[in-house]
Amino acid sequence: MKGLTMKNFQGKEAWRTMTTNYSHWLSFILLLVVAIIVSPSFLSWNNITNQFVQGAIVGICAMGMSLIISAGMIDLSVGSSVALISGFGVTILNSTHSITLTLLFCLGAGMLLGLINGLLVTKGRIAPFIVTLATMSAWRSVINQMGQGGPFTVDKTMYAPFRALAAGRFLGIPHLMIFLIVISFLTAMLMSKTKFGTYVYAVGSNQQAARLSGINVDRVKTLIFTYAGMLYGLAAFLLASRLTSIQAASAGSGYEMDAIAAVAIGGTSMDGGKGKILGTFLGVLMLRIINTVLIMANVPPFLNGLVTGVIIIVAVLAQSTKKNK
Repeated sequence: MKGLTMKNFQGKEAWRTMTTNYSHWLSFILLLVVAIIVSPSFLSWNNITNQFVQGAIVGICAMGMSLIISAGMIDLSVGSSVALISGFGVTILNSTHSITLTLLFCLGAGMLLGLINGLLVTKGRIAPFIVTLATMSAWRSVINQMGQGGPFTVDKTMYAPFRALAAGRFLGIPHLMIFLIVISFLTAMLMSKTKFGTYVYAVGSNQQAARLSGINVDRVKTLIFTYAGMLYGLAAFLLASRLTSIQAASAGSGYEMDAIAAVAIGGTSMDGGKGKILGTFLGVLMLRIINTVLIMANVPPFLNGLVTGVIIIVAVLAQSTKKNK
């Protein structure tokens, strides 16, 4: 009887460990099965690449958000940062006719905006929620003023070569798909193979303990925001390339919610200290699968925000339940 009880206990522990460590894979497979049932052609190459293309720009932002949340922080300025950088990026492109300079500007501008957030959090001792809420409003206001209600449109002379960066393909693989996979891989390596990644999780787990162990917490936080800002800059560059016309008021709208949702359902703890870049990558794809299933089910697109909100709440509740257990 004792042996049977021990086996049952071990079986429950094994199941709990599997559902905890591989919850992002289980969720992804379950959603994939649902999508295939709804549409048997879901796994066609065209549809698979389309899922990557549709989710790539938000996915790149989610990689930066994954680091921020893993460190126990939050960033609400994602969409406004992308809008600001992409609008100015188009202006730089039209002025210089140089794609390289435009890319460097977008990356540099993203790092600067991230640095501002980081310094306000660390040197200003202001909560990340408050800082990024303020910069979300500020950056959107600036780009709206610059645009004066009108779009930032790429000149005809640069339209074809610039658009090809986001709309083109390499060996049949969309460029945006390649960008997402490469950025995800590099971020995963950063978090799993470097001391910086260890420091990020240490800061998110217990800041005081991290300080006592010799980690410069303020520097780590600032670097996290700066790295995330660089990714927002890349996302802004690709968004401008894909659309070739940036609407100041709406560009990047909702990106922060989608990025947070991808991170949450990917298994990263919203309290910090624990995260998976692979989980965030799968979370981005899960959001796209959910969106596709909703479209196939004829659910009004205006309810997408409701679905995203519910996903975040459910993910956080699941994490809270596991933590309590």
